Amino acid sequence: MKKVVVKPIDYKGNPSIALEFERDNDLKELLKSHFPLMRWSQTYKLWHLPYDEKISQQVFQVLKGKVWVDYSAMKKENMVANPTINTTTAKIELPALTEAQQKDIKTYIRYLKSKRYSENTIKTYSDAIKLFLRYFHFKNTDEISNEDIIAFNNDYILANRYSSSYQNQFVNAVKLFFAKIQNKQLNPELIHRPKRERKLPNVLSKEEVKAILESTNNIKHKAMLSLIYACGLRRGELLNLKFNDIDSKRNLLIIRQSKGKKDRIVPISDKVIEMLRTYYKMYKPKNWLFEGQFENTQYSEKSIQSVLKQSLEKAKIKKPVTLHWLRHSYATHLLEGGTDLRFIQELLGHNSSKTTEIYTHVSTKSLQQIKSPFDDL
Repeated sequence: MKKVVVKPIDYKGNPSIALEFERDNDLKELLKSHFPLMRWSQTYKLWHLPYDEKISQQVFQVLKGKVWVDYSAMKKENMVANPTINTTTAKIELPALTEAQQKDIKTYIRYLKSKRYSENTIKTYSDAIKLFLRYFHFKNTDEISNEDIIAFNNDYILANRYSSSYQNQFVNAVKLFFAKIQNKQLNPELIHRPKRERKLPNVLSKEEVKAILESTNNIKHKAMLSLIYACGLRRGELLNLKFNDIDSKRNLLIIRQSKGKKDRIVPISDKVIEMLRTYYKMYKPKNWLFEGQFENTQYSEKSIQSVLKQSLEKAKIKKPVTLHWLRHSYATHLLEGGTDLRFIQELLGHNSSKTTEIYTHVSTKSLQQIKSPFDDL
């Protein structure tokens, strides 16, 4: 008999309930029909719901007689009412936000929206503040100091081995929250920022890119992957495209309000335009250039990732390729083909040339001209 494990977890700073079961579409659809807030976590490989004391009983009633429901973990000491520290993993089970804290969070979110921060940034910043305020539940917000922020950084972020990127986002979120919502200036010199990581971009060879695209038989899927590589697009930029963004007479693609709320223009070849015309005749999208299963709905991020995964399997490429690898490959291949770094910066939409210069470290154009002393032995 199939089994569903129901257990409490701390998901991104929010008390949640995990539903673990082997892949089963019928079971998934049954649960989603009764629990519309159920979401999949790619990181933890499980389904989760916002915490509710009655959720385990509700799950049990829905699945009774269909699967075996293991909710023994829910019978343990209430994770919200009694925050504890697990000394083995340093994970902290935190209390819920107070009404006053919830009010501050709502004010913070309204401020971020008024400043036109992106939805992703708003979610990241507000989640960071929720976690921080729950950690210091025993203090009034106006009593929190720089020392508390340093303690949280050391005792929670570092102890739980969160990434340096998350640590930086946390510092940004907290500084902005206290400056704009609490009218309290914090000394940035006392807030520890992580040492900046320097990671090289992952790049595919032209042969590997060709293999991926040629293994994609569906014209819609092929057009999406081709456009990412041919124009160096981010995933969100591809999905936000509309047919009017293609200027076929001037061979240009207009990317509107991308990262940093900027528009930019990139060249698009006749070869890609012809592919898009063939795609358009077959699918006739109404609004977005690439629409989902239903008319006028945007193609989902998850679906385009699935398309790439299937193409990699068909091309027998074992590398952990992501969509962003195609953008990195576009930039590197341009550089190797002799395109000036300044032009590449404009094509990618980078604010700083330093961001674009990273591709000089993965380009093989100069490296291949270096002769190893080993060859002279």
